[in-house]
Amino acid sequence: MANENLTVAVLGPGGVGGLLAGLLARTGHRVICLAGDETARTLRDHGIRVRSEHFGEFTARVEADTELREPVDVVFVTVKHTALDSALERVPAKMLNADALVVPLLNGVEHPAALRERYGAERVAPAVIRVESTRVAPAVIEHGSPFVEIDLTGDTVARGPLDRLTGALEWAGVKAAVLDGEAAALWAKMAFLAPLALLTTRYEVALGDLRTRYREELVALVEETAAVGRASGAATDPVAALARYDSFPAEMKSSMQRDAEAGRTLELDAIGGALLRAADQHGVPVPVATRLVGELESLHS
Repeated sequence: MANENLTVAVLGPGGVGGLLAGLLARTGHRVICLAGDETARTLRDHGIRVRSEHFGEFTARVEADTELREPVDVVFVTVKHTALDSALERVPAKMLNADALVVPLLNGVEHPAALRERYGAERVAPAVIRVESTRVAPAVIEHGSPFVEIDLTGDTVARGPLDRLTGALEWAGVKAAVLDGEAAALWAKMAFLAPLALLTTRYEVALGDLRTRYREELVALVEETAAVGRASGAATDPVAALARYDSFPAEMKSSMQRDAEAGRTLELDAIGGALLRAADQHGVPVPVATRLVGELESLHS
């Protein structure tokens, strides 16, 4: 695919957003990071530093501001779901052209509806990302996984802008694809993420201990989540999900678990709450998920 020059805004240049900002800026795209005053100033002064065994160590120059003040081709939304409403104030709808893409890379399955209400269905292209990447200091990103993979969806947007973005991501070293069916893409991630997030956070263990000491509970929760995914229109496969858990490094932790360790607000409603609401909507029993969400609410209220 071609690498057409794009102007890209990144709302929330943390572990995921900062990595994408650095990779796209390094390959010639104009990148505007949207963040608070202090972070924006650091980014303007020093750029984004990426440390990665896969991509090497580099610093990319980016622009930064507290609010989007000009039209862009793409807006990546990479904030935590808990900060979404306030963060979106940095991206006024009036600043988006009709063919601009708003690409949320958020956990959960409910956010596309809110974004479409705010920006219009013709602009919102929900996506999922598979990566382990952490902001270890302002404008310093550590990328730990040997891959970055993004699945874009285009149920309500034009295909041309999606193809342009896919080409730019591929040139930047990101494996990108456009999938048919938004529900399938979002639930494919949810079916993997929800069991990992809920169990590692509840029991305060990394993936290696989870898949041995808590194997029975993991299997049960994977099967529950897959059943909700199928009822929601996705071909979720519990056997494939378990195989992925078994293939990942034993020391892997979920982002929810890291938030709990740092005393940050958990994305419990966006992940566990959304799972329970979808289960209730479709009449799917999820006793393990219900218990875990209740216990986490009690522990982190």
